[in-house]
Amino acid sequence: MFADAAPWLNYALDWANLLLRWAHVVVAIAWIGSSFYFVWLDNSLTPPPDQALKDKGVGGELWAVHGGGFYNPQKYLGAPKAVPAHLHWFYWESYSTWLTGFALFTVLYLFNAGTFLIDKSVFNWTPTAAVGTALGFLAGFWFIYDWICRTVGRKPEGNALVGALVCVVVVFAAWAASQLFAGRAALLLVGAMMATTMSANVFFWIIPGQRTVVESIKAGQPVDPVHGQRGKQRSVHNTYFTMPVLIAMLSNHYSWVYSHAHNWLALVLLMLAGALIRHFFVARHKTEVAGAPAPWRWAVAGGVVLLGVIIWLAPTPRLAVVAKPTVAASSSAPVASAPVNPLLAQVNGIVQQRCLMCHNAELASKGVALHTPELIAQHKQQIYQQAVMLRAMPMNNATKITEDERGILAKWYEAGP
Repeated sequence: MFADAAPWLNYALDWANLLLRWAHVVVAIAWIGSSFYFVWLDNSLTPPPDQALKDKGVGGELWAVHGGGFYNPQKYLGAPKAVPAHLHWFYWESYSTWLTGFALFTVLYLFNAGTFLIDKSVFNWTPTAAVGTALGFLAGFWFIYDWICRTVGRKPEGNALVGALVCVVVVFAAWAASQLFAGRAALLLVGAMMATTMSANVFFWIIPGQRTVVESIKAGQPVDPVHGQRGKQRSVHNTYFTMPVLIAMLSNHYSWVYSHAHNWLALVLLMLAGALIRHFFVARHKTEVAGAPAPWRWAVAGGVVLLGVIIWLAPTPRLAVVAKPTVAASSSAPVASAPVNPLLAQVNGIVQQRCLMCHNAELASKGVALHTPELIAQHKQQIYQQAVMLRAMPMNNATKITEDERGILAKWYEAGP
């Protein structure tokens, strides 16, 4: 009964994967877009020339034109004297992004932990332990980050130290993940733990602080400025996390990154490049208002780091080596050969026929070459993931791999080393 249901279950999971990924991208665009917009807005405000606005408590305003209309957003120095009836809250963009992302992570990685979380050549453990540790990364990073902000970052002068400490924790987490999980999962997990912290910032600090301010205004009580300061601090952290999180999420699709011996370092450098480039845009908003030159040094620094990673990860040319015949091989005496594993021989035949067109010595698509038995064994997990679990390879099934052949690949992987 279960055997008959398996294809339908896989089909349902594939649809869940597609729909969750679609929803996740859409709501993430909404969240990141609003985050980028408000950071730009904060840094682009100018003092209002109208004395009436100043008397109302407006500290900055901006005139903009978009879609044929004119807009005049205003920001109060503290809080308005009264709360309008229709007050828009920005939080569902964040919550929806995390919920869809975690659901997608569950369907693809946690539900298939033995395939996608675990690489026995990296660390041999049970799926239950791998799932528990992955969830521990998500929660653990939040608790450490939050503790740093609540202790070291209580005063503005501590922000630089907060940034340094958080960077150290991220680097350590990236290294630790690469020692425990399969390459793709390790890189994705680093991005997921940072994204979890971004959403937790909204849920535990930014929105509760804003609600407290609104309740104080409604009750006619003075507003404690600490809520605005905390919310601003976490919001700024979120905007600097955005580019590193995005590159972590994308990098697990590119094998030359996640399969590298030092994949954690490659990820850290890519995230650093993203953070530097993001800082350029944040600083540029301020310099535009002040009429100062754009701080291109940050963008250049990010570009240099990115170029360095590209050069570092570039494949080395493969040299063809022609083996010289040995004395034993040239003699007429029979040589005993090692027994050939029938299943392995079948796998080699499948790979030669269905995969070698794109994964050979001359053309190693996405950094994966499969022209020798040793390379096939090295990429065993990736072959199983792409050809059996995801059924993404061969691309559009251009080489006409059969269901029986996929089944042989599954038996080969499940048989273990």
